[in-house]
Amino acid sequence: MKSTHLILGILLAISTTLFGQNTFTLSSNTIGGEATTQEEFNGFGCTGKNQSPQLSWKNAPEGTKSFAVTMYDPDAPTGSGWWHWVVFDIPSSTTQLVTDAGNIKLNLTPEGTIQSITDYGAMGYGGPCPPEGHGLHQYIITVYALKTESLGLNEKTNPAVVGYYLWNNTLAKASIVSYYKREK
Repeated sequence: MKSTHLILGILLAISTTLFGQNTFTLSSNTIGGEATTQEEFNGFGCTGKNQSPQLSWKNAPEGTKSFAVTMYDPDAPTGSGWWHWVVFDIPSSTTQLVTDAGNIKLNLTPEGTIQSITDYGAMGYGGPCPPEGHGLHQYIITVYALKTESLGLNEKTNPAVVGYYLWNNTLAKASIVSYYKREK
């Protein structure tokens, strides 16, 4: 009987490893493979609702002390991409951000969470707004499981500096890629 339990335990461990049952995962109920006018920025010629998507994550690695979320467009014609959302110091007990949590006026993020400036020059979420006729841009939304409770930064910290601190403190990360384009 002991050998049967041992074999079952080994098979469970192998199947979990092979099929990724416990991998750190990011998902959303509101955004999929293509962004919509719900997420689109309202400004710079765009007329969207500028609502950050609902995000949820599971299976954070052991030792996670906080989370961060970013949204980045590597296709922006800037030479360095475009940071649309930079959120950090999200408590480790958090497993989701609700729709429009990126609107700092609504205060929908957990206490202690910081939303720093984006490449729009403002704090909070700034949705997709690629140049007209520039084709599809990819928007990479990433959640980071961090080994520190706080990055020690504030809401005026630029995305490159936040990225440096994320790189130094990341245990794991998971992403969703969404696409968006503006027609002429």
